[in-house]
Amino acid sequence: MLSYRHSYHAGNFADVLKHLVQQRILAYLTQKDKPLCYIDTHAGAGAYSLNSPEAKKKSEYENGVGKLWDAEDLPELVKNYLKLVNQIHPEKTRQHYPGSPWIAKMMLRREDRLFLHELHPSEQAPLNSLFQRDRRAKIRQENGHQSLIGLMPPKERRGLVLIDPSYEVKDEYQTVVKTLKEAHKRFASGTYALWYPVVDRHRIDKLEKQLINSGISNIQLFELGIRHDSEEFGMTASGMIVINPPWTLMKEMQEVLPYLAETLGEEGEGNWRAEVLVEE
Repeated sequence: MLSYRHSYHAGNFADVLKHLVQQRILAYLTQKDKPLCYIDTHAGAGAYSLNSPEAKKKSEYENGVGKLWDAEDLPELVKNYLKLVNQIHPEKTRQHYPGSPWIAKMMLRREDRLFLHELHPSEQAPLNSLFQRDRRAKIRQENGHQSLIGLMPPKERRGLVLIDPSYEVKDEYQTVVKTLKEAHKRFASGTYALWYPVVDRHRIDKLEKQLINSGISNIQLFELGIRHDSEEFGMTASGMIVINPPWTLMKEMQEVLPYLAETLGEEGEGNWRAEVLVEE
């Protein structure tokens, strides 16, 4: 259950999509001069070395953020994402990649709060180290799904919930829907961002149908694929399902996803989706 380590996949194409969406949502939410609450249900270590044995095993970042670092025709929104990501590099060495907690730490303000959940014992020490002097953050070695419900609604009545499980357990696809429905019932105005991997398209089709039939309104989906769907082992695409997205997000993703699909796609098989699953 706890074998998944994000350090093996840091900076890959799925991270590019996930963190670009996260960055755009937080950029929008922090425009308003009111505090917000950020909740990460599966925080990981918070930041990763691209020189670690785990990262070097497959060097997945080379077909993700690595391709963007050397590109010359970047859209403005991708430049903004890279500008944020590159702040993690000491002396621009390109040896590190941030996790979602690091991105939230950099973008949130003094009055905002962060709740970071991580069960994996090996991820606890680096996550605690990253936030050891940050009074805004509370780190919990708890089940993120269960703990999230207890935090709803946050006192700020504004916020972003990022749900990013490993999907190692097959019923995780059902668990995320249950979690979203229960959290939304208590905090209907919050923004929720659910990451998913495309390993078995049938599971994603079922996930989409469950959310469409959940009774929750205002749901959008953004997906980035590097290969066509296949029954062979491996992730061909990943996506973000966003509830109560910023009104600007659809247009922004429609601008950048074609570029990312072309740049990160393998053998011309890059593909993308930007769809409204449920209207407001």
